[in-house]
Amino acid sequence: METVKGKTAVITGGVSGIGLGVAKAFAGAGMNLALTYRREDHRDSALAWFSERGFGNVQMVRLDVTDRPGFERAADEIEARFGHVHVLCNNAGMSVFGPMDEATYEDWDWVLGVNLGGVVNGLVTFLPRMKRHGEGGHVINVSSMAAYLAPMEVGLYTTAKFAVRGLTEALRPNLRRHGIGVSLMCPGLTRSNIHESALGRPERFAHTAYPVDPATLNQFGQMMALGMDPDEVGRKTLEGMLRDDPLIFSHPEFVDELREMFDEILDAFPKEVAPAERLAIEDGRRAAKKKARE
Repeated sequence: METVKGKTAVITGGVSGIGLGVAKAFAGAGMNLALTYRREDHRDSALAWFSERGFGNVQMVRLDVTDRPGFERAADEIEARFGHVHVLCNNAGMSVFGPMDEATYEDWDWVLGVNLGGVVNGLVTFLPRMKRHGEGGHVINVSSMAAYLAPMEVGLYTTAKFAVRGLTEALRPNLRRHGIGVSLMCPGLTRSNIHESALGRPERFAHTAYPVDPATLNQFGQMMALGMDPDEVGRKTLEGMLRDDPLIFSHPEFVDELREMFDEILDAFPKEVAPAERLAIEDGRRAAKKKARE
């Protein structure tokens, strides 16, 4: 997408944190915005920001990304106002904190349902519509540096983010023929309220190994406050989308750690000739012997 002015973007979880940072960048580029939300206080704060700056092409849509019928209703509502959707940013996410070996089924179902299932639901809802209008577009799946580096205390979140990485890498070549780009966005520590996720746990997932601990939430909140400004993450996301980057990294501090990890991966491979190569070598030897006898 060389130009996005006048195009429509859907951003799940687009009223706070990284989602709002992306929304602000997209608004600055002249896009129409459909932002999904769950918390009304976040919705109202985001609306005030856009209103104060005279940006009126924004639509707020209440949505739980695990609600598949709700996704379809949201898509109809968005198209009724803006017409075709060109950009889908699957951003909504949450996390719980604690040793993953203690997690309950409900912990797993909740984290995977939002962080992986929410992406799947967005794709199944919007991709047929985006392909049908034939005007091209872009999909941004917001993952995390946890898709490459596995923090010990957020194992469930890490599992989902690794899955989103694989999904996105497989999806990109599938959509190329439709003129739809695909990017994996992997931010590091960013100022957001993701540490408050546990406060919004649905009742059906109440059985948990990670009960809410105000002191722990406060500790994580202090850590999150040290992160990158989400507006900067949003600006880098827009720039990466316009370049059609398959990978969008916002935080530069992970370069050495990733290089070390990839070196370890390469060093783990057997130092021997692959079976197919061994067969080719043997075939070559047999052919040479046969030729020599002739």
